Amino acid sequence: MNNDFTFTIKSISFDENYNPSENTRLTTNFANLARGEKRQENLRNALTMIDNRFNSLAHENNPNGDRYSVELEIISVELNIDIEGKRKTFPAIEILKTNIVDKKTHQRTEGIVGNNFSSYVRDYDFSVLLSEHNKNQSTFNIPENFGDLHGNIFKCFVNSEAYKKHFSKQPVICLSVSSKNTYHQTDYQHPVLGVEYQQNELSLTDQYFNKMGLQARYFMPSNSVAPLAFYFSGDLISDYTDLELLGTISTMETFQRIYRPEIYNANSPAGKEYQPNLNNQDHTLTEIVYDREERSRLAIEQGKFTEEYFIKPYQTILEQWSTHYAL
Repeated sequence: MNNDFTFTIKSISFDENYNPSENTRLTTNFANLARGEKRQENLRNALTMIDNRFNSLAHENNPNGDRYSVELEIISVELNIDIEGKRKTFPAIEILKTNIVDKKTHQRTEGIVGNNFSSYVRDYDFSVLLSEHNKNQSTFNIPENFGDLHGNIFKCFVNSEAYKKHFSKQPVICLSVSSKNTYHQTDYQHPVLGVEYQQNELSLTDQYFNKMGLQARYFMPSNSVAPLAFYFSGDLISDYTDLELLGTISTMETFQRIYRPEIYNANSPAGKEYQPNLNNQDHTLTEIVYDREERSRLAIEQGKFTEEYFIKPYQTILEQWSTHYAL
């Protein structure tokens, strides 16, 4: 086996004509919207929400609120393993890349890569490994080395020649805040990201993403009702332009309004001390169809798929590689 894995990167536009490929995790934000009778209406409405949110934040020299449009690319990453002269591939990661179109100047600006984050191995870790480890246990605990393999695969990808060839900046992933933690508003306010919050302790997701080489900061943008969690490896404030950050905010806040309306489409904004509540009844649903129960079921199915076709067949190789990579 080679000392390192290699990666193949593929890109497809996420627009109203998008259809998920066979290798796409069906629990991803974009794939979930693109199925069913209202698939095209779902996609069109979601993309309109993204554009409207971007223009509401980018209001300078934008009197009609229609100057900008956000284009999205789905970036699919295949992991290549060379064993005895034969190449095996596995669909490792899916992320989103934003591009911002200025319809006034006809300029197209490259945005941030990352945003949404999907991984079959993460499905395995959270929906299979973690569940099995805590079955019939009186107290919840985390398996030894939980997230190490996944974290090393992600760091290997970001440091790979394939990543450097396609992307000029490090990824930023934007997720929902944890409903188990309490967030406290600080005095710091960024002109684009908004008011910063800090949490009382690390969530399990924070710990998992730390192993990917990512740290988190929490910001509630202007006219939002809850902070978003931004995971990054460098300096979130100085490494990215305002337009780049606006592309991520508008895209990921829209997804969260659809998938976490109890938090991100609540009818009242977060206060100075805030604990997200997925049982909050005082919220408004979007017009976009989403099946949360199906998404949870598919996460388990895809975790088992990963166990059968990736973890078990290559377990020894993966453990050896991960241990060596961490040195």
